[in-house]
Amino acid sequence: MTTPPSAAPRWSWLPSPGTWRYHALLVGLGVLVLGPLGGVTASYMNFSLGFFVGGQVLAGILGSTVTFGYGADGKHGANYVQTAAASVASMSAMGVLIQAMVWMGLPQPPVWQLILYLLCIGMFGAGVGMLYTPMLVDRLQLTYPSGYAVANILRALTDPVLLRRSVLKLGSGIVAGVAGGIAAGKLAILGAIELSTSTFGAGMLVGARIGIPAIVGGVLGWALIPTFISVGWLAEGEPFRKITFLIALGLIMGAAVVDIALVLREALSRIGSRPAPAAPRAEWQRVNTTRLVLWVIGWGAGIVATGHLVLGQPVGYLLFAVLLVFVFAMVNGISLGISDSNPISSAFVVTVVLMAAIGLEDPTVGLLAGTVLLVSTSVACDMQQDRSTGWRLGSSRVLQFRYQVAGILMGAIMAVVFARLFMTAYPVLLLDQTVMQAGEQPAEWSAAMTYKFVGVLRSLTDDKPYQRTAIWLGVAIGLAIQLARKAIKANGRYRRFVADGRGGFVTDFLLDAVILPSPYASSFGGFVNLHTSLWFGAGGMLSSFVNSLPQRKASGGGKVLPEDMSTTSLVGGGLIAGDSLAALGLGVAGLLATVFG
Repeated sequence: MTTPPSAAPRWSWLPSPGTWRYHALLVGLGVLVLGPLGGVTASYMNFSLGFFVGGQVLAGILGSTVTFGYGADGKHGANYVQTAAASVASMSAMGVLIQAMVWMGLPQPPVWQLILYLLCIGMFGAGVGMLYTPMLVDRLQLTYPSGYAVANILRALTDPVLLRRSVLKLGSGIVAGVAGGIAAGKLAILGAIELSTSTFGAGMLVGARIGIPAIVGGVLGWALIPTFISVGWLAEGEPFRKITFLIALGLIMGAAVVDIALVLREALSRIGSRPAPAAPRAEWQRVNTTRLVLWVIGWGAGIVATGHLVLGQPVGYLLFAVLLVFVFAMVNGISLGISDSNPISSAFVVTVVLMAAIGLEDPTVGLLAGTVLLVSTSVACDMQQDRSTGWRLGSSRVLQFRYQVAGILMGAIMAVVFARLFMTAYPVLLLDQTVMQAGEQPAEWSAAMTYKFVGVLRSLTDDKPYQRTAIWLGVAIGLAIQLARKAIKANGRYRRFVADGRGGFVTDFLLDAVILPSPYASSFGGFVNLHTSLWFGAGGMLSSFVNSLPQRKASGGGKVLPEDMSTTSLVGGGLIAGDSLAALGLGVAGLLATVFG
């Protein structure tokens, strides 16, 4: 399904698909134009707010303005562009790690050393993400809401037939997303209720069976605040997610243990029964697994070598961090695939907590080892989300991988460049906010991610065993719930009851949504504030309600929209896109106002 080299573009000035000029155009657009544009926005958002909006949707929209000239097959080129650009943007946001060094008074390595270290980590994360693609994308077929939205947008924007059929739905979502994103940034009342049109849109893509458990998880965390305070896990006035994000990570890990065990059991049974050869994969899906494994081993060794020989860090902790990547690339990948949330800072925090449990006391080691998890999980999950887009479009995985590698190379450089640029231009970013009083905090530069990193690194000299207890509690709960769900769903009588009528459907819905919700879905409520869970769940409930209404049959003879381009998915994807555009506009406007104001 990749674009044939002989296909002629509808615009004569465009290079022929498949030629070196074609790829040079797309790489240049993604790495040199859209990537740095998204990178400066992601950096600004991470320094000013402490989170950043992924660049896939925005880069897909802007890239399609060029690849539209290739007709319907232009969706592949636009997909490659957004893959490269999003990699630059997400890597650029990692400059907050340098800010954390400054806050803690740690010595900063030379620029070339930081770039080399980030490059090795990014390349390693890309390989691990590709290794997990067959399980998370092909086998589990997770939604990956932003990847879903990008696939729909690229098809609609590069296919004139689909464009005519879907532009109103997609466009209305984008307009609403832009309006909501700007309003949330400007109106205090909307900021107070944490309006997020992208979160609402992500909920529309996954439905009520995922959205309601997120609300359940959030409400449960909020209700347990007095209990957490009484046992010393929270201080008075602290948000519940300060402890529930650890429990939520454990939930995902416990559920993943069950699913991985089932996959391994199935693999062993197939080996023992000598089944018929599996159907060959489509050409666009094929990847040289041997080369990929060697890639992962090589760059993993590069992390350890660079970290030890160049940055002087202990080999043991570096190896520990590299091994943890294989766990969190799976855990965070499932979280992103279900809820569009990639808890990268949680991976960093848990890594430091676990290292403290085995004796780590040096914050420099904790920061540089935690960097392995932060960057790798960000890149690996981006890889999986991009592959979910490619899975829907039929884009070549090998080419996507190459475009992401190009983006990582530029992003490793931009992360250091943007960090130095912002901290030189705005000295307030050099001040350690963890030791400031409430009235001293700079209003425009909250840097919440850096605050979290520095807070957990300072705990290395003040061990908190309850953090490890929270993780293991989550693992036990997730394991128990997932085992119970698998046992119930596998029961023949239960399956017949569900298929028998309305009563069975309602029972199964309540089981999934409230009684025994998937740990992957309910964990979202532990990562975010309650309002965010409510917006996500509201989007899911609206989507399921709309899709339950009688649908009009498509009228005669025209091209039928793909199943995953329903009204709710198009509007939901538009909301995500619109919010991304609003974030870009507000980020650039804020940066320019700070520079020239």
